[in-house]
Amino acid sequence: MSSALADTSTARNAAALTLDPSVFDPAAIASDTRALNAAIVKALSAVPDRWVFPMAMLRKLRLEGKGPFPLAPESPYAQVIEIEGKRGPVALRILTPPTPPKGVYLHIHGGGWCLGSARENDGINHRFVERTGFAVVSADYGLAPEQPWPAAPDDCEAAALWLVREGLGRFGTERFAIGGESAGGNLAVATLLRLRDRHGLTPFRAANLTAGCYDLGLTPSARQWGDEPLVLNTRDINVFVGHYLREGGNIADPDISPLHADLKGLPPALFTVGTRDALLDDTLFLAPRWLAAGNAAELAVYPGGCHVFIGFPGTLADQALARSHAFISAC
Repeated sequence: MSSALADTSTARNAAALTLDPSVFDPAAIASDTRALNAAIVKALSAVPDRWVFPMAMLRKLRLEGKGPFPLAPESPYAQVIEIEGKRGPVALRILTPPTPPKGVYLHIHGGGWCLGSARENDGINHRFVERTGFAVVSADYGLAPEQPWPAAPDDCEAAALWLVREGLGRFGTERFAIGGESAGGNLAVATLLRLRDRHGLTPFRAANLTAGCYDLGLTPSARQWGDEPLVLNTRDINVFVGHYLREGGNIADPDISPLHADLKGLPPALFTVGTRDALLDDTLFLAPRWLAAGNAAELAVYPGGCHVFIGFPGTLADQALARSHAFISAC
């Protein structure tokens, strides 16, 4: 690369990570965002201590629409298939647009490696299909504590390898992107690392990483958050990590905490997070490391956004989703 081209590339990537300090000013939080956050805290404060219940019960309630937040309608685009994984069958929920897909987005849901499902993400994934023309493949990976690490990354690796093998034949395209929210962001990066290191593959053109947990040793924002139940608090994170690593694992292993990884050779990434997220530092730390490894990176920080705020209605979610849709489409 010529010096001029290198200077241009460096300037472009640096600009992508430039932040206006005013986004962290509480005065920058819009009134509807404040109202949403207050409603979430009120709703979760009224719920009995959920950690006295088995995870399996919490999952069942969520799928029945009896959790603290509404269950999105089922997408008419959705179908479920099973593929063979390292540990056994892995369910993939596939949303295919009515016209030939422009690409395929491998989505990995959040839920602290313990909760969540592809079905619960039909709302956001249906919108993704409608706005981008991409198909979405959402993986139902093994959940802790019944299936602790490395079950989840094993299943996500299997889903990614299936897409590499079958994507062109099934969808008519090899234009692939990957992404996820919270624990799903963690697993998306772990999947990229596994494909690169175990298989010599770099098939994804973009990574869409929202409010990921990238250091299970807990970054300062996660440690210092405290008890406020704005979707996720410090106790919740510790509970999730305890279940996920129930059978052991080095917390600094990149497969567990991608913040510690060698990040060279990974695709352009959009990092999205809100300023009122306990995992704020995870994104603020990983995005510059992504850039320092020589990868393109964009950082989008939204004033007042709670943990995975894109899953709640509001102007902030609309803005963030529009940017992520544009990012995936462009890559």
